[in-house]
Amino acid sequence: MSSQSGGYYLPEPSYWPIIGSVGLFLMAFGAVLTINTVSGGGYVLLAGSLVMAYMLFGWFGAVIRESESGKYNKQVDMSFRWSMGWFIFSEVMFFAAFFGALFYMRVLSIPWLAEGDTGSLLWSGFSATWPTDGPGVESKFTPMGAWGLPAINTALLLTSGVTLTIAHWALLKGQRARLNVFMFLTIALGVTFLALQVEEYMHAYTELDLTLESGAYGATFYMLTGFHGFHVTIGTIMLIVIWIRGIRGHFKPETHFGFEGVAWYWHFVDVVWLGLFIMVYWL
Repeated sequence: MSSQSGGYYLPEPSYWPIIGSVGLFLMAFGAVLTINTVSGGGYVLLAGSLVMAYMLFGWFGAVIRESESGKYNKQVDMSFRWSMGWFIFSEVMFFAAFFGALFYMRVLSIPWLAEGDTGSLLWSGFSATWPTDGPGVESKFTPMGAWGLPAINTALLLTSGVTLTIAHWALLKGQRARLNVFMFLTIALGVTFLALQVEEYMHAYTELDLTLESGAYGATFYMLTGFHGFHVTIGTIMLIVIWIRGIRGHFKPETHFGFEGVAWYWHFVDVVWLGLFIMVYWL
């Protein structure tokens, strides 16, 4: 049904959900095998990842072709907006759970353990301070400082939000050259952020003795920053796709939700990093 009829577009039957289900099953099964050190688990996990990549490329490509052919109307556009809004809300809850765990440990559990002789019963040398080592941690680690690479990465992400906003304004005004230039700058800032995070992890492991085994602090540090880095990676891939589509002449000033949805996601990633910088690095 065309967008001019005023009805809701009904796509043709698709095999992409089945392929996605197979990919997810292989990834989950391969992860279980790998965790349990079963031979061949890594290959199953890799196969699942490749199937998922194929599914995403094919399914998203089909949606892009449908959009560019004019099959979507305002009702479809609104459904996309609601879907992206709920997806970002689920991501907010995802990170809220991790921030909640950090808050519980720092603000609630450590003071509780300090009451009476509880701490001394847990392990010798217990100190009711953050960061805490925890039992069984043999080497002393150094917490990651805020005013080195983390501060630089904060500046990079904040700047990327500005360049992305400028690109959006260029799209609204029909300035295609400026749109493509500022999208490229946004992608470059995202890639630089990821490169510096890799350097930060190498510094933490080799010079600070800060690893995943460094008690509660090490676990929460890598859990929060690692998941955020994964989201930045996904967001950067999304930006690259939007940049290529812009070069090919996709999007119009009046209809460009594909661009807007990616912009929403990237700004969400920026806000989460600000919370990480304050709660994990600074305080």
